[in-house]
Amino acid sequence: MRARIILAGIAVLLPMPPASAAPRTYTVEIAAMKFGPVPAGLHAGDRIFWTNKDIFRHTATANDKSFEVDLPPGAKKSMVVTRPGTISVHCRYHPTMRTVLKVSA
Repeated sequence: MRARIILAGIAVLLPMPPASAAPRTYTVEIAAMKFGPVPAGLHAGDRIFWTNKDIFRHTATANDKSFEVDLPPGAKKSMVVTRPGTISVHCRYHPTMRTVLKVSA
C-alpha cells in the first residue's frame, strides 16, 4: 500500500507533456520590390498574412507549387502553412524577389 502512495506522489510531480501549441498568425510585408522578414519559429498550421505595399502586382509562390498567393497592389491575403520543411518562395512576376520559409512540425 505504501508503494502505491509513493508511486502516486511521483506521478503528480512528473511534468506533463507540452500541449501542442495553438496556431499563430504572422504578417510578411512586400515593399520596395522585396519580401520583408519571414517569421522565425513558423510551424505547420500557422497562418501567414501576405501584405503588398507596392504599386505593382506580386505573388508569394512556393517553388514546389504547394501554394500561390496573388497580391494586387495594396492587397492583404492569408494562407495556412500546411507542412513542415524549407519552402523557397518567389514572386511569379518578379523572379529576383525570393525568400525562404523554415517550417517546423
